[in-house]
Amino acid sequence: MAVNETEKTTYTIPIGPIHPALKEPVQLVLELDGEKVVNTDVRVGQVHRSIEWLGMNRNNPVQSIYLAERICGICNICHPFCLVLAVEQAADIAVPPRAEYIRVIAAEMERIHSHILWAGVAAHEIGFDTVFYLTWRIREEIMDLIELVFGNRVTKAILQFGGVRRDITKEQLPRIRQGLDYYKSIFEQLRRVFLEDETVKMRCRNVGILSREAALKLLTVGPTVRASGVPKDVRQDQAYSAYADLNVKAITPDMVTGTVVGDVYDRIIVRLLEVAQSIQIIEECIAQMPEGPILTESKMPRLLKLLTDAEGEGVGRVEAPRGEDIHYVRMESGVSTLSTWKVRAPTYINLVAIPTILKGMQIADVPIAFASIDPCLSCTNRAIRTDKATGKQSVIDYEEMHRLSVQKTKELMK
Repeated sequence: MAVNETEKTTYTIPIGPIHPALKEPVQLVLELDGEKVVNTDVRVGQVHRSIEWLGMNRNNPVQSIYLAERICGICNICHPFCLVLAVEQAADIAVPPRAEYIRVIAAEMERIHSHILWAGVAAHEIGFDTVFYLTWRIREEIMDLIELVFGNRVTKAILQFGGVRRDITKEQLPRIRQGLDYYKSIFEQLRRVFLEDETVKMRCRNVGILSREAALKLLTVGPTVRASGVPKDVRQDQAYSAYADLNVKAITPDMVTGTVVGDVYDRIIVRLLEVAQSIQIIEECIAQMPEGPILTESKMPRLLKLLTDAEGEGVGRVEAPRGEDIHYVRMESGVSTLSTWKVRAPTYINLVAIPTILKGMQIADVPIAFASIDPCLSCTNRAIRTDKATGKQSVIDYEEMHRLSVQKTKELMK
């Protein structure tokens, strides 16, 4: 029987939106040739919480700070940090130097816990649960420090327009130094586990490669782009807050290996080195932190009056653990809340690189390759509908979402 050369030899399988290898709802539709990934269609949109809309309908912008903390449960400093920077730019609000250093300490503590959490998840994705339990046990120390300094293990409620809400006291410094010393003492153990173990090497070397050229073309950010050899870091390129005093340099994998592959292994290297870098940054902040106030305006009624009278636009850019985070705001005089608030989380842009990262991979390598960008779908999702007849897309507004919700409830009750 003659073989039809035009006959399709590939097939598609969906992974997700609910799947053991995916920690949040997202669907990867893989086109496979045998066990080899030929193409990938990334489908988001299973989660939409209307946070931007909610933020523009609070009683005042201060309430939106705590809403911004809930955009991402893991990286919950970077989003309110972005928001306060944007509003401070729009409203021309200065920040005391001491508060700038406390903000950086909070951001770097978050980076340590986020990277260590990711390392545990990555180990779990390749079936190395011993390392998963090890890293999450190690992560407890930074969570304890976060609770000591900010009062909570997760959301920190530390940021305020014009500064921070709580100071770091002299009594807390010895315990902070003790925690940093702990991480310095176990860093060599972490390095051996993630960079020398043969299981990790076999599962991560030459897997999920993103070349320097592709990383630049696709505008990737954070450890994803730095692992491809691009030294791009907002803390370095457009230093904000106290980073301007700290001379932060972007981490690339050739600092350890001498070469850049741009694979999962290189992304491990970058995050591991950034843990050590964050420890150093916090130590420098503690040593250099000036005395003085922590808020420009401590009286809430006066701050709210200042925000209500403000008019203008602002953009906040922060190097979150996953990459560059951007918040845009617009404020109108006489309006007590944000007129416009738009968020672009790092995962939103890094997802564009997933088809390139997965192309040519074995299907068994998809979970770790996808996880290597450290995706956060709660930061990313937008609600979009597509007209099947025309293909035209439009954003679903609140009223339409409410109508659809009521309609579904009525249908279920029939």
